[in-house]
Amino acid sequence: MKDYVLSIYADRFDKDVAKRNVMWKILCEDYFQKYIKPTDTVMDLAAGYCEFINNIKCGKKIAVDLNEKTKTKANNDVSVYQALSTNLPKSLSSKVDVVFVSNFFEHLDSKNELIDTLKEIHRVLKPGGKLMVLQPNIRLVGNQYWDYVDHTLPLTEKSLHEAFSLTNFKLNYQKVRFLPYTANSKIPAIPLLIRVYLKLPFAQLLMGKQTFLVGIKA
Repeated sequence: MKDYVLSIYADRFDKDVAKRNVMWKILCEDYFQKYIKPTDTVMDLAAGYCEFINNIKCGKKIAVDLNEKTKTKANNDVSVYQALSTNLPKSLSSKVDVVFVSNFFEHLDSKNELIDTLKEIHRVLKPGGKLMVLQPNIRLVGNQYWDYVDHTLPLTEKSLHEAFSLTNFKLNYQKVRFLPYTANSKIPAIPLLIRVYLKLPFAQLLMGKQTFLVGIKA
């Protein structure tokens, strides 16, 4: 992992750890949990500070990231692997029920790298396994997409859908407008307000610039 990327992440994320954890706890409890069974093996790809995998309830938890700091952020019940998204651990082949990916694909260097990542996700998933993607949508975000120097790959819900099809994923669910572009700053870290936002479709239509998709391994 390039040193400048580590510096960017430390500056961008270290100061809001507690706030993000509150937000992710509610997102997991009130929204994402319905897609995950208590017995599922769940992989958080590009897990970062492990806000999702620490808060989701499931049978077995796996975090994958290049950042060594991920190991220090994961709870004791999380198995952490340091690996590329295009070269996931061979030992995980067909062992995972659900792969969750949040705000990662925009950091990939090319669409070929995206396809290679999706192929690796497909490999580690069990037959009928589930891929959940939360992704900034450049069509909704516009030029603000490029406000982060480490954003390299522009994606919309349509290009993601096509990438799913090319890698043998069947689109199961799509919510084009879901969370704000920078959810941790736009939604105050107050559980009640986050829960209200999740229950108000018009608020999501107004503020939502991240797309949520669910694909099933074909």
